[in-house]
Amino acid sequence: MSSHDAAQRGTAPKGARHAARAGLDALAAVLAALAAMAVTAALGLWAAGATDLPGGAFPRVVAAVVVMAAGGDVELAGGAGDLARTDADLTAMPLSVSLAGALTLAAGFLRPLRHRAVVPAGELLGRVAGTAALWLAGLAGLAALARHTFTDLLPADSPADLLGDLLGDLLDAPPSLGFRADLGSTLLYGLLWVLGVLVLALLVSRRAPLPVRLVRYQEPVRPAASALLLLLLAYVVLGLVVGLVVAATRGHAADTFAVLLLGLPNLAWLALGLGIGASWEGRVDGPFGLPMPRVLDRVLRGPDDATLDVRSLAAHDDRAWWLIPVAAALLLAAAFVTAVRSPARTRPWQQALHLGVAFALTLLVVVPLTRLDARLGLSLLGIFEVDALGGRVSLRPHLWAAVGLALLWGAVAGFLGGLLARRVRRRGEVGERADG
Repeated sequence: MSSHDAAQRGTAPKGARHAARAGLDALAAVLAALAAMAVTAALGLWAAGATDLPGGAFPRVVAAVVVMAAGGDVELAGGAGDLARTDADLTAMPLSVSLAGALTLAAGFLRPLRHRAVVPAGELLGRVAGTAALWLAGLAGLAALARHTFTDLLPADSPADLLGDLLGDLLDAPPSLGFRADLGSTLLYGLLWVLGVLVLALLVSRRAPLPVRLVRYQEPVRPAASALLLLLLAYVVLGLVVGLVVAATRGHAADTFAVLLLGLPNLAWLALGLGIGASWEGRVDGPFGLPMPRVLDRVLRGPDDATLDVRSLAAHDDRAWWLIPVAAALLLAAAFVTAVRSPARTRPWQQALHLGVAFALTLLVVVPLTRLDARLGLSLLGIFEVDALGGRVSLRPHLWAAVGLALLWGAVAGFLGGLLARRVRRRGEVGERADG
């Protein structure tokens, strides 16, 4: 037997063991992420009182929330006999659940690579593909579970409940509303979600290995990317502190915890956008509303669209003006962190370019996630709308204005951060002085 044949036989088992280990790593990361999302969603829905839903719907609603948090599509449909139709639509992303899953998945994906300086491109792509395939398999299982039909939609003894009973008697069928996850779109958007999480994990991690050909790009990208991740997480932590204070001092603690566990980043990153001057358009009409903070409901309540910005918020609560200095201070801190983590040869104008582009791209991703559109209505014969059984909540960002403002704010903060970091010893500074 030649030495070449022996080498091939020795390499094959080693390669198989390596592939099996990579598969187990991916499975552990996916299961941990799905578990984190399910627990977060279940706790949030429990705080919102969803455990009392009829027909054993709670686990199915939890599955639907996880599907939505992973970018999936949950469709609503219903009716009330042959003469009435329930018209419903829901577009929202529970970002607390999304964030829990993204952080867990990213940590699980990067953990097996943490002691390596570089990684072959083929191995990295294989790990990404394996993680994505297992993620889609888990998401498909949740999509199969995420379906239910409710026939008892209204609070007992309420005027709307009496109207619903009357319509049920007249139409020989009570108003019903059901939901189900659309498998095709869920898998498509779920694939984009998981790939986005893994790519961002490699971008923001300061120690994650890259293929040799990509190592040279980490210097201009990773310092700004990791600092902006810290900025987003700082807003979430700040929002959590505010939420806990509100829960402790103003009552309705269960409702507050429900918002924190389901939509904290939605509000926190909305505050970031408002702080740099971005705006949203929206409407709150009917018996439904935005649970927290109440000032959002007051600004948007009405039959027509209203503009949500710092000025409109401050008309109801002067404390809204604090969003601007908070955004400036935290963004400047992120710029300083970016500059300190960058090589000493990076000039302030380069810091401005890097942070401006990175902040613009960050808001290009984050701002659309704050979009909300929820609508429920009952129409008779396709003509008459029953207002007591309907309502609408919508919130849509002015995206490109927000991206332009982020580019400007990021550039200014990056330049100032570069100037401030000149007094701090940075990577490469000693070597450059020695060369001089």
